[in-house]
Amino acid sequence: MSDATLNSIKDAPDDFAVQISDQVESFIVSVAEVARGDDPDSAVPYLLLEVSQLLLAGGRLGAHEDIVPDERYEPDVGPEPDVDELRERLAALLDPVDVYSEVFDPYVPRSAPVACRISDDLADVVTDLRHGMAHYRAGRVSEALWWWQFSYLSNWGPTASAALRALQSLVAHVRLDTPLDELNGLDTDSDADGDDGKLEAEAGKVMAAEIAAPLGLKNA
Repeated sequence: MSDATLNSIKDAPDDFAVQISDQVESFIVSVAEVARGDDPDSAVPYLLLEVSQLLLAGGRLGAHEDIVPDERYEPDVGPEPDVDELRERLAALLDPVDVYSEVFDPYVPRSAPVACRISDDLADVVTDLRHGMAHYRAGRVSEALWWWQFSYLSNWGPTASAALRALQSLVAHVRLDTPLDELNGLDTDSDADGDDGKLEAEAGKVMAAEIAAPLGLKNA
C-alpha cells in the first residue's frame, strides 16, 4: 500500500468528524439565511435554536481528549472570507436589541460587565468556524478538528455562550411577559465611563411588537 493511500486512510473523516462538520456547516448556512432578513420576526428564536445546537458540538469538542493535528505547523488556508456584510445585516436585523451586557469570565473576581453585540458575536463565531471548515474541505480533517476544538476553548465557545444567554434572555422576557427596560446608556460605542452613552432604544416595545406577536405569545 502506498504512502499516499495510508495518509488518505489516516485522515479520512470518522463519524465524530462528520457530525461536527455537519453541525458547523449547518450553523454557518443558517446564520447566513437569517441575516438575509426574509423572516425578521423569527430571527431571535431561530438564532436561539441554532446557537444552542452549535454549542452541543462545542461541548463535544470540549469534552473530547486533546486533538493533535497531523502537521506541526498549520497549513495556509488562504484569505479569510469577509464577514462585514453578515455582521451589518445582523446588526440591522436585531436593532435595537443587539446590544447586551456580559461578563467575560465568571471566575475573575469582581469582573465588570461590558457592552457586547449579538451581531458581532455571531460574525466572529462564523469566522472561526469557516477557518476550520476550509481545512476540512481540503481533506485536513485532524487540522479542522484541532482548530475547532482550540478556538472553541479560546474564542468561539465563550462568544457563542454569551450570545446564547442574550438570545435566551430576549425570549424569556417575552414568554414571562416582562418587557425589557430601556437600555440606559448601554452602547458598545460609548467611552469606558459610559458618560457619552446614548439611549439605545425602547427595547421592550420592540420585543412585544416584533418578537412576541409573531411567535403567537401575545395578540398582535
